[in-house]
Amino acid sequence: MKQATLRIARPTDHLRELVAQYQEGLGLERLGGFESHDGYDGVMLGCPGLPWHLEFTSNGDHMVGRAPTEDNLLVFYLEDSGEHQAACDRMVPAGFRAVPSLNSYWDKVGVTFEDVDGYRIVLVHGSWPPS
Repeated sequence: MKQATLRIARPTDHLRELVAQYQEGLGLERLGGFESHDGYDGVMLGCPGLPWHLEFTSNGDHMVGRAPTEDNLLVFYLEDSGEHQAACDRMVPAGFRAVPSLNSYWDKVGVTFEDVDGYRIVLVHGSWPPS
């Protein structure tokens, strides 16, 4: 597993809007995508050269609805205070909603935003692992 690449995949009913949110808010780049692959459209977003990316898929025949809970999180650790503030400043104009975290720990170390599907992003000002 030391050489694995991580893909986090999830479906959405709002593919175009969601992709725009993640590109504009988080500054992620389109790494790939597909259309009409066995009824699915999809887009992969990430940062070139990093061993992870997000995949969002849509199938017009299958509605997926909203996140099952308010505790479905993607957490990004941003060490540089300027980068953290810039990322936070981009989120609402990109269509995310600033929300309080279900787990108050995240409000102490970062800022939480909710996407169009109800999934949440936490932008932590700090590093992993924490010092």
